[in-house]
Amino acid sequence: MDQYPPGLLLEAESFTNLGGWTLDSQFQLTMGSPYLLAHGNGTPVADASTAIPIPEAGDYKIYVRAKDWVPGHAPGRFQVLVDGRGLERVFGADGRDWSWEFGGMVRLGRGEVEVVGDGTPPEGVDGEAMAWRRWLRGLPAEPVDGGAFDVVVVGGGFVGSAAALTAARLGTRVALVQDRPVLGGNASVEIGLSPRGEQGGLVKELVQRHEDGDLVALRLLAAEKTATVFLHHTVYNATTSGSKIVSVDAREARTGREIRLSASTFIDCSGKAIFGDFAGAETLFGREPRSEYGESLAPVQADKMHHGNTVFFRTGEADHPVPFPPVPWATEVALDYADLGGQLITPGFENGPGPKVIPADWKPDPTVYRRMYRPHTHYWEYGQWLDPYTQAEHIRDHLLRAIYGTFSNVKTLEPEKWANLQFEHVAFVPGQGEFRRYKGPHILTEVEIRSHRTFEDSVVQNGSAFCLHYPGHKKYDFRLNHWVWDERDGKPFDVPFRSLYSSNVENLMMAGKHISVSHIVGSCTKFMGNGAQHAIATGVAAHLCTKHKTTPAGIYERHLTELQSKVAEVASPSGQRSHL
Repeated sequence: MDQYPPGLLLEAESFTNLGGWTLDSQFQLTMGSPYLLAHGNGTPVADASTAIPIPEAGDYKIYVRAKDWVPGHAPGRFQVLVDGRGLERVFGADGRDWSWEFGGMVRLGRGEVEVVGDGTPPEGVDGEAMAWRRWLRGLPAEPVDGGAFDVVVVGGGFVGSAAALTAARLGTRVALVQDRPVLGGNASVEIGLSPRGEQGGLVKELVQRHEDGDLVALRLLAAEKTATVFLHHTVYNATTSGSKIVSVDAREARTGREIRLSASTFIDCSGKAIFGDFAGAETLFGREPRSEYGESLAPVQADKMHHGNTVFFRTGEADHPVPFPPVPWATEVALDYADLGGQLITPGFENGPGPKVIPADWKPDPTVYRRMYRPHTHYWEYGQWLDPYTQAEHIRDHLLRAIYGTFSNVKTLEPEKWANLQFEHVAFVPGQGEFRRYKGPHILTEVEIRSHRTFEDSVVQNGSAFCLHYPGHKKYDFRLNHWVWDERDGKPFDVPFRSLYSSNVENLMMAGKHISVSHIVGSCTKFMGNGAQHAIATGVAAHLCTKHKTTPAGIYERHLTELQSKVAEVASPSGQRSHL
């Protein structure tokens, strides 16, 4: 490979002092790397800073990667100081999405050297851009060996934690790869939802929290000798051989260090069906037409609508007036909305009431369902018609603008009453909704659930209602227009093992919101308590795949009774600590 022009690459995520800035690593597969986010909720944040050695004195061209997240307003503009001297350019105010902005020339150290290379740094996330980053950071061109395991679980949310813990307690060597710095996903301290759906011993263990709201999942996994947890590692590639996955590559957020994890079995608990891209696994997306499976809740015509994302927040009263800056950049989405109902009270407890200002002439709209006036957290939702993979950052930012604008409206419309109102928490990590779903040998449908169809390969049960979200509020696009909560007959239903492994990738299983189901059924099986049941089944199946040196299909064909027996044992409250 030809050597790149000489220079220095200072990644923001590697700063030694983040100050009041937050490391945001959610969008590196589309943006190219993690970045620092000034998430002050209306309050200026302390500067981030670091020191780096300058190997050669001379004149340096400065490029800064930045984004104008609200073109025309540029609320995220910032300045860069080099050796105490501020660059003339203000960054994040040029109306563009992520791009390298030229900040000018600076002289560093003594003496003069010639600077070679006049082009801007490469954009994007393609091979050339990533190779350039590795070269300048002194990282190997290929991932280093991160270890060989019996099973790799991708995604350390509530479901992935349950799958890894199940496999580890059966003595299986398991690697859990999580792209966040904490475990739990939508139940984590970063987001804070409470797992719904089927409960049971494992759910009751994992749902416990430390005083700071963090789940005890990491502590439970640390107690298992055969479990290895890789926090803040994003899987970005998979190596395949024929119809099998051989290994996955993952990148650590702060250092950029890349590792390769190999295994004979893989379980995707990311909720995103990532192996659809990385390994060519067959997937489903959007809403099927009513005619395809005879589902009463399905639309007449198929489309690409999906459950959007939600950003959770909490307000509180200080003991003194708290100012809040003007947010004209929020008006186009917040409009005149001034109802902060639907708050996250504390991790594990949502749907709390919040401050609101009701105009004197306000009357309920008779065309709006009365339930839509309830303070439900998930009513703050957006992105149902956008690509959840490539536009997730835009979805998050759109919701932030709505929340900040609504808060400003409350403060502005009744300034004396809400003078002390402040934000106590606004998540920058959204609660994620629906992505692609894997296609397995069997696709579970609404008709089968309502009729309580029995399957020869039933492994677990799921419960709760069909929970369908419909966007399109006629005035506020960040609010749901309608919500269906169909509890059926209130009884749990069977989930077949064939809905928990891929139809065309031999050693891939899945648990959680992206198992092999229709969109309608996915609105029920998506609940974290339900996903934990899938996780138990796949964790046990991974153990048996290692024991019998076979694939998930091999377990179905030759060891189904053993799988069902062991799942029943492990899923019982008394069986959670059992080992073979």
